[in-house]
Amino acid sequence: MGLLTFALNVTLDGCCDHREMVANDEMLRYWTRVMDAAGAMLFGRRTYELMEDAWPQVARDPKATPSNRDWAKKLEAKPKYVVSTTRRDFPWSNTRHVEGDLTRAVKALKKATPRGLLVGSPKLSAALQGHGPRGRISLRGPPRGGRARSVLVFRPAAIIAPEVRGRDTAQIGHRGVALSPALAA
Repeated sequence: MGLLTFALNVTLDGCCDHREMVANDEMLRYWTRVMDAAGAMLFGRRTYELMEDAWPQVARDPKATPSNRDWAKKLEAKPKYVVSTTRRDFPWSNTRHVEGDLTRAVKALKKATPRGLLVGSPKLSAALQGHGPRGRISLRGPPRGGRARSVLVFRPAAIIAPEVRGRDTAQIGHRGVALSPALAA
C-alpha cells in the first residue's frame, strides 16, 4: 500500500499560495524528483484548477525553461485524482474525480498506487489529517515570509513525534524538510 506524501510549498509565515512563491529551476527540479517517486497526484479542486490553468500550456511552450517544461510534461503524464464536491468534469489528461467517502476513496487509491500519492493541496491535506491515512510531509519554501493568502493548515498537534528524514538548503535559500510518519487519526 502506498503512502500519502503531503508536499507543499510553504513560507515560514505559513503562506502556501503557489502564486506567491518563486518557482525557479532549482525548486522545480526538486519537486519533479518528488513527483517522479510518486505513483499519482491527489489534489483538491482549487489546487487542481491552479495547476490546470498553468501547466498544460507550459508543457507545449517551446520558450519555457527546461525545468518548467520537464515538470509540466511529467505532470501531464502523471495520473491525477481530484477531490471535489462542486465539480465533476476534469478534462486535463489523466485526471479522475474522487467520489464518495473521502477516507474510503483515499484508502482505495493508496492500495491501488504502491508508489504512493503526492498530496499537493493545503485544504485537502488538512482534511486527510482527521481521517487517519498515514504518510509523510515534505515542506519546502523560501526563508522569508510571503503575503499569506492561504495559511498552512497542518495543526502542529496533529503531527505525532515526527522523525526528520532529511533537510536541505537550496542555493537561493529555500529550505526543505521531510518529516515522517504519522499524522494523528
